[in-house]
Amino acid sequence: MEAASPEIPVFVLFGPTASGKTSILLKLFGSRGYFPGKAEIISADSMQVYRGMDIGTAKPDAALKEQLPHHLIDILNPDEQYTAGDFVRHAMQAIADITSRGKIPVAAGGTLFYLKNLIYGLPQAPPSNAEIRAGLKLYLKAKGAAALMEELALKDPPSAQKIHVNDEYRLLRALEVIRLTGSPFSSFNANAVNAAGTQKLRFLTLGLLRPREELYSRIEKRCELMFKAGLPAEVLGLFARGYTPYAPGLRAIGYKEFFVPDEADGKYRLSLDLAGVQALIAQNSRRYAKRQITFFASFPNAKKIMAGRDDEETAELLAKEWHQ
Repeated sequence: MEAASPEIPVFVLFGPTASGKTSILLKLFGSRGYFPGKAEIISADSMQVYRGMDIGTAKPDAALKEQLPHHLIDILNPDEQYTAGDFVRHAMQAIADITSRGKIPVAAGGTLFYLKNLIYGLPQAPPSNAEIRAGLKLYLKAKGAAALMEELALKDPPSAQKIHVNDEYRLLRALEVIRLTGSPFSSFNANAVNAAGTQKLRFLTLGLLRPREELYSRIEKRCELMFKAGLPAEVLGLFARGYTPYAPGLRAIGYKEFFVPDEADGKYRLSLDLAGVQALIAQNSRRYAKRQITFFASFPNAKKIMAGRDDEETAELLAKEWHQ
């Protein structure tokens, strides 16, 4: 009888926006950290995947990535869709790659929907519903495939990009799932690819939290520093290249606030009220952080760690938890 394959440990670090995840990861796994050279980071950030969006996403710079390798950063243009299913597939590939070189995979970020699907699995698409399918076929016959594709593009852009208008089966299936569940077909696992093969993964999940007032103060400070670092110029550059709030990347907090509708032609222009934009980004970031913390409470078997007095103490607390 063959021995069972050992479990692959995968460290997971969640932290709400501006909680200090990057600096703590450097303290843990950087060249002078507790586990120097032993880990690589899988970014669980839905906006760090986009090229050209560096300042507003607090993306790690080249020097940091050289000391602590990161995966799933700068892999798409801002007008490309990226789903939870894409993340899980890419993260599993990264886990296999990292472990093949004897390193520890560390999934870290604030996009909890990504992390939850990685840890607990993507939801399976529901079985076919004969009544809904029959109704869609009648609609297809009456209105044509283009009308169904228009509906799919509105309700589930990622699926619309992947399904050809003449692929009747997949087109009907995607709309069937939407009408049955109220969720986009792209949010379900139709055919998951486990890049780790038969290996089992053991997730060790920690949440880095801070007192609310301290977190809000850090958010205000980070917004201020982003503007000083040139966030308005970064957004202007993206806009000049043709990216608007319709692009998936520019729907992110830190970018969408710059755009205001132009009443003259119904399009968008950039706001000239930079102080107002900065205040709005801070407000939206605080609200987002609150939602992140609330969502994290739904993670079973995850442990909350309150940050210490400084990065050194916080890294020590996390190191003790992961060393057990």
